[in-house]
Amino acid sequence: MHNAEDLIAIFNNCFFEKYNTKLVRGTDEPLYVPADENNPHCSLIFAHGFFASALHECSHWLIAGENRRKLVDFGYWYVPDGRNEAEQTLFQTVEVKPQAMEWILSMAAKSAFRVSVDNLNGKETDSLAFKEAVYNQVKTYCENGLPARAKIFRDALVAFYNSKSSLEFADFNLSNCG
Repeated sequence: MHNAEDLIAIFNNCFFEKYNTKLVRGTDEPLYVPADENNPHCSLIFAHGFFASALHECSHWLIAGENRRKLVDFGYWYVPDGRNEAEQTLFQTVEVKPQAMEWILSMAAKSAFRVSVDNLNGKETDSLAFKEAVYNQVKTYCENGLPARAKIFRDALVAFYNSKSSLEFADFNLSNCG
């Protein structure tokens, strides 16, 4: 039911022509590469062909502003699995909005969503507080509306997966996000 190739087609149909950006199946770590003299288009690369990874990377792109979309990996630092408490706290701070967006997109695609602390070998932090922060950001998006590109993509997912078109916070349940 959930094929990453479908997401690639939907994303590229929505954004390639206007934003010169393609969603691309990767083999290892996800990465965003802006267009430059060596790359004719921007590449939003997701990990291992995983559907959830594609949704997550789309989420980063959908909320990134114009200046961030000119930077490799949107200009964010990334410390791999094994982060200490301070690194993990910073990671969770910058992941609230993308994970909230991913949850919204997952609902539109009728796919499961799990909040990810992405630090299996590192210092454990308060994952409940992180889940609550993601949940509250979903509420903010539901109440205030989605950014323009996010709305375009969500609407395309709703049409493809024949899911509920309205974005209502009551449809999200904290206990169902992992």
